[in-house]
Amino acid sequence: MGKVSLEGIEFLAYHGAYPEESILGNRFTLDLELETEFRDAMLHDDLKATVDYSVLYRIIKGRMDVKVKLLEHLGHLIVQDILEAYPKTKEIRLTLKKHGPALGGLVKYSAVQIQYPEDYA
Repeated sequence: MGKVSLEGIEFLAYHGAYPEESILGNRFTLDLELETEFRDAMLHDDLKATVDYSVLYRIIKGRMDVKVKLLEHLGHLIVQDILEAYPKTKEIRLTLKKHGPALGGLVKYSAVQIQYPEDYA
């Protein structure tokens, strides 16, 4: 088993439970770590034997482009899409941050962390 990660992926997106969030948008940061088998990729220099970072990015971007209310739901959709694309994935750790959330005061970010399979048991 090995770990593959993408860290600090940033997007401007329009997620939120309040109407102004879907109009003004916000900055989001996502960190992702997968545990998967990539021994063949190590030994044979074969992209097909591991997780393709560009595919992961497209999966995440595709979900970031579709408005939802909750970070929890957005994170879940991303996890489901990753598992569909890479069914051999054993573990996923995803942290999703919304910078400057509309809470009536100064807050650096709100965040959710989703872990597969723990949060799906």
